[in-house]
Amino acid sequence: MPIQPGLSSQPPVGHLQDAAGERFVWLALLPLLSTGLYYALPLHLQQDLTIQFLPQALACLGLIIWAGHNEAPGRRLGLAPGRIGQGFRWGLVTGLFLGGLNVAVILYLVPLLGGDIAFLRQTPHAQIPTMLMLPWFILFVAVLVELLFRGFLLGRLLALLSGGPQASRRPGAAFAIGLSALVFSFDPFMVATFKHLHWIAVWDGLVWGIIWVRLRNLYATIIAHAIEVIVMYSVLKVTLV
Repeated sequence: MPIQPGLSSQPPVGHLQDAAGERFVWLALLPLLSTGLYYALPLHLQQDLTIQFLPQALACLGLIIWAGHNEAPGRRLGLAPGRIGQGFRWGLVTGLFLGGLNVAVILYLVPLLGGDIAFLRQTPHAQIPTMLMLPWFILFVAVLVELLFRGFLLGRLLALLSGGPQASRRPGAAFAIGLSALVFSFDPFMVATFKHLHWIAVWDGLVWGIIWVRLRNLYATIIAHAIEVIVMYSVLKVTLV
């Protein structure tokens, strides 16, 4: 197909493209780098709530800019129309499994190893009225977190490391899944809120990441995330009264 006069086959300056033709994929590095730099700050700055939310704020900004410069951003994020049914089936099973597993780890394994779980009564999530948490706030958080950490961060890391429509079959996919899971688990607000229990988010992130890469279905990870947290919140709310 000939190139029309006056048009260039190269992307505009500043619009970095990967093998899949995406622009501004490097914006996914902002939350990754800011998360790493957070742990180099003095402890008194790490306690600042604004600084704790900076990686997520940069991820939101990066997502907005990236979505404005790429075609079909919803499809690239894993929000293709007609995939909700598949997402619900995978999300329900995965959420129930991870919810039950993590409840068992928190209530039985962590105390057995001498870990404290009483602090969970004082987390911001525990202070929100139950009628607001179930299910509305949990669903809102699940949508936002999965958009940022799976749809945007993991998806763009795949574009940077692997590229192309067969990215899920290349070695870069495993690295992208692992890296995005670590960034998710070591998110400053996550660590500040859930302390030593933030490690649970590593295997959550790995499972959700694998599902996203295999299915390219963000509905599945959103529903899995929401169901898991609903199970955990409900059981721990009753148990830790």
